[in-house]
Amino acid sequence: MANDPHINPNRPQWRTSAGFLLAAIGSAVGLGNIWRFPYVAYKNGGGAFLIPYVAALITAGIPILMLEFALGHQKKASAPQAFFMIHPRWEWIGWWSVIVTMFGIMAYYTVVIGWCFNYLCFAFTQSWGSDPNAFFFKSFLHKSSGVWDITGLNPLILGGVALIWFINWAITYRGLEDGVERSVKFMMPVLFVITVFIVIFSVLLEGASDGLRLYLTPDFSKIANLDVWVAAYGQIFFSLSLGFGIMIAYASYLPEETNLLKNSVLVACTNSAYEVFAGFGVFSVLGYMALKKQVPIEETVTSGIGLAFVAYPKAISMLPFGALFGVLFFFLLCIAGISSSISIIEAFTAASCDKFGISRKKNHHPAVHFRICGVDSFYH
Repeated sequence: MANDPHINPNRPQWRTSAGFLLAAIGSAVGLGNIWRFPYVAYKNGGGAFLIPYVAALITAGIPILMLEFALGHQKKASAPQAFFMIHPRWEWIGWWSVIVTMFGIMAYYTVVIGWCFNYLCFAFTQSWGSDPNAFFFKSFLHKSSGVWDITGLNPLILGGVALIWFINWAITYRGLEDGVERSVKFMMPVLFVITVFIVIFSVLLEGASDGLRLYLTPDFSKIANLDVWVAAYGQIFFSLSLGFGIMIAYASYLPEETNLLKNSVLVACTNSAYEVFAGFGVFSVLGYMALKKQVPIEETVTSGIGLAFVAYPKAISMLPFGALFGVLFFFLLCIAGISSSISIIEAFTAASCDKFGISRKKNHHPAVHFRICGVDSFYH
């Protein structure tokens, strides 16, 4: 490996192993952990869903994550360059992953994070009023009917999305150590502390036990259903950012002496533990709301944007200290979203730097340029 002309010996490295772990965990822990996993678990057997889920974690999540870590670490390169170094004809695989992730997933992901920021501001005064559903779809999105029936442009949404893009740019522009690593060392501890507070607050609410019972009661009859196993493996791939080129890029900045197996287990298991733990908070709040509204709890269960921007605002309006809870909840979503989105941009940035020799910053000094970008051209 030391004699491979494609490997840049001056590639930036993580300052600490904790920085790498927090960045990788931050990429894995995103909005889907909070608003997708609890619903998927509930729909696919409740507590029994943990059987296929853990099986997927052991047989696919950890092994594939370790393979991606190993590829990036061994080649010291982003996904396209790493696949090119295996065989030139495989370069397109790396580009496929980072381009689809950057211009496909990122295109809508930043919009949703922008919504989270808007709702963070709304939470101070509970601006959604008594009908969060009408507020979200009609007042906020300016949508009358149908998926694509948008009747106007909301400057609040535009401003929120622009702010999220600016934050992502500001972090990745500063590079690996001063940008990505420094930001995740702040964001991830804050994210975990807020999550613990929200879960503890939620499980102490009246009616929370009903929500937890719905979340955790095992339905073993569903385990024989192939769709449940597909959902489990899909959740593992989705939440661990597998196949996105992200983990390859992050691992390319690791020093030579690194325990990849330990890191893979820590990242994968922390992500899964967070998903399960966050579900306690989600279903506790839904149980409380069902009790207050005197409706079956099944009627309150939803996922995705329906949970974040309709069900939770409605619950927040009923909660004691609802404004504080709402601010913390949407701030949590913003942090989870940004920690994931910067990893997407970093994977694409690393690939572009490796391929084209471009710099994050306008700097004409050759030595600095080489240090920041990596190999100027891995074709030669």
